Amino acid sequence: MTPTRQLKLGAFMRPVSIHTGAWRYPGAFPDANFNFEHLKRFIQTLERGKFDAFFMADHLALLDMPISALKRSHTVTSFEPLTLLSALATVTTHIGLVATASTTFDAPYHIARRFASLDHISGGRSGWNIVTTANPDAALNFGLDEHMEHDARYARAFEFYDVVTGLWDSWADDAFVRDVEDGLYFDPAKMHVLDHKGEHLKVRGPLNIARPIQGWPVIVQAGASEAGRSFAAATAEVIFAGQPNLAAGQAFYADMAARVAAEGRDPEMVKILPGAFVVVGDTVEEAQEKRRLLDSLVHYDSSIASLSSTLGVDASKFDPDGPLPEIPPTNGSQSGRQRLVDLAAREKLTVRQLAQRVGGYGGLSFVGTPQTIADGMQEWLETRACDGFNIMFPFLPEGLDDFVDQVVPELQRRGLFRNEYEGVTLRENLGLARPTNRFFPT
Repeated sequence: MTPTRQLKLGAFMRPVSIHTGAWRYPGAFPDANFNFEHLKRFIQTLERGKFDAFFMADHLALLDMPISALKRSHTVTSFEPLTLLSALATVTTHIGLVATASTTFDAPYHIARRFASLDHISGGRSGWNIVTTANPDAALNFGLDEHMEHDARYARAFEFYDVVTGLWDSWADDAFVRDVEDGLYFDPAKMHVLDHKGEHLKVRGPLNIARPIQGWPVIVQAGASEAGRSFAAATAEVIFAGQPNLAAGQAFYADMAARVAAEGRDPEMVKILPGAFVVVGDTVEEAQEKRRLLDSLVHYDSSIASLSSTLGVDASKFDPDGPLPEIPPTNGSQSGRQRLVDLAAREKLTVRQLAQRVGGYGGLSFVGTPQTIADGMQEWLETRACDGFNIMFPFLPEGLDDFVDQVVPELQRRGLFRNEYEGVTLRENLGLARPTNRFFPT
């Protein structure tokens, strides 16, 4: 009997792997981040595996770390997300295409137009991962001398979201009549001029593109700080979470469900997908050995710089073999910093050990056989710790192929994952409602 709930699966492509050692793993494609043929192969494999979405993270500056570490990073270069996903839309038919775009360093008209375009190009498969951008170096690339304060970034993000979604509602679904005989291309009565004048933004509108096929592209959010959770509760339809264990996942899931309900929204219309780093082996021991080899490929220069970036302080000055000292608040990612502080305290890690975790990947991991991995994912789903996962592959192509060819069939055998896509649009496949146009509700 098929369970009443099935997993939703996204693929976290950064644009390939978050693990610093991934590009050095035997058989991996070192140039995968910037090689379109490789990326095309990856997304077509994901679509064969019936994944819900290809999620491309983005950075608006080089990673915030010294050159001694940066020179070892395989994510130092990658395609601009909307450009890449528009190209990938032409070689796929069902998988969703989710891109990161910043509310701090872009204009809402640009964002609305680009994602509406991707939605039309892809036949209704786009999603917007809303970020406020944590990296302070990004400010220097946009004419600013310092980064906007954390809570101020979220205040702007709320208004930015309202403007973008308002622009997507500029036109009724049937506004473009294209009456050849009468020479009428659109009905002016079905066009709305937004004329927004707010605290942070001033945008007239209307958008010069028809309403997206999905009404709105799917709204995705990943902030886990207090401000981030409040923003997600009010706006998000998919939440990418970062809880490291089952208990934390259950607590986050319950907290977000309560917050969503308090906003007058249906919690079932918000899908929570924790990031999950997955390493597959024929035996648990083989999978663990793959993980050990992968972690051994992370250079200390890189790992300590990654730790510094996440903590918002220069960790290279700490005693590498001593405990993590007290870390003051920063203007960067609050939730990411706190997870590391909690991890170091919980497991009594030295700075060196903590850096090794971060330099590789220190979050939720499933390392084992297809059966043990499916066991873990099933437990998370059935105990309301998640609605699915945002899968992080350890190295590519092998890690991706292993998951699609071995784990997906096991999940399908258990009735935990689809055998075929439910629809054509990303909303249909995620089970999300199409938003009503606020200006043309009928």
